[in-house]
Amino acid sequence: MITSRTIVGFLLLFVVLAIALLAVNVMAVEPTGAQVSKGPSTRAPNDTAQSDDAQAGNVTGLTIYGYTTTMSWQGYYGNVTGTIQLADASDNVMYNWTSASPRGEIYASKNNTIIWLNIQCFNFTADKTFLAETGNYGNINLYGKDLEQLETEFNISSDDDDGVNETFVYQGNGATGHHNFYTNNYQFSDGECRSTRVYADTGKGEKDEFEEVLLYEPETTSVVFATILNEDASGFDQAAHDFEMLVLENGHGTDLAMTTYYFWVELQ
Repeated sequence: MITSRTIVGFLLLFVVLAIALLAVNVMAVEPTGAQVSKGPSTRAPNDTAQSDDAQAGNVTGLTIYGYTTTMSWQGYYGNVTGTIQLADASDNVMYNWTSASPRGEIYASKNNTIIWLNIQCFNFTADKTFLAETGNYGNINLYGKDLEQLETEFNISSDDDDGVNETFVYQGNGATGHHNFYTNNYQFSDGECRSTRVYADTGKGEKDEFEEVLLYEPETTSVVFATILNEDASGFDQAAHDFEMLVLENGHGTDLAMTTYYFWVELQ
């Protein structure tokens, strides 16, 4: 005999199963592979050597200024075009929304496979402590790459002026940290990760302009550089760019090999 209690039980079971099926089909909007068109690649010129006339018996004081091009970093800059779309698994587009200057992020990594579900802030002491410090899925039982390992990978000495920790610093929530952004539906709050500001037209980093964040994905041990798009901001060369970013590259000593980077985009 079917009682009202039995019917209620069936209804509750149906609701639970429906919620479970919905949960299986709900997917986070993760970054997608970006199509990249390469422009010209340039570097700073060598200055002309200046001279002084030496005379026997004289002692002359000199103040000398010069620069050396970094052997640890590559810079990228440019503009982003694209669409936000509604499509099926075969990439049949039902509808899209085109934006000439979209908002979102550009990501770059040496690894072409990123488990975006695990994305989190890069932890400089990750090899010595659990990843519960900051970021998404920070309490998973995985140890990550720490600062020492990352700098060793690119032949950077701990006292180099252009090292990783000299470039990406933890600013915290405030005027000097990065802006709030989302990756794979996970929110990184203001100043949560180590970040830097690539130079704007003022010759220095500016708030909410070319902000770059250092991220990490522990399952594939992937360092991910993330730059927040900024819609036609005036860049280091006085031209309008949607993004500027730095990535690590070893050019020390006799190392002339190039590093391949893969790019993703997440539009909002």
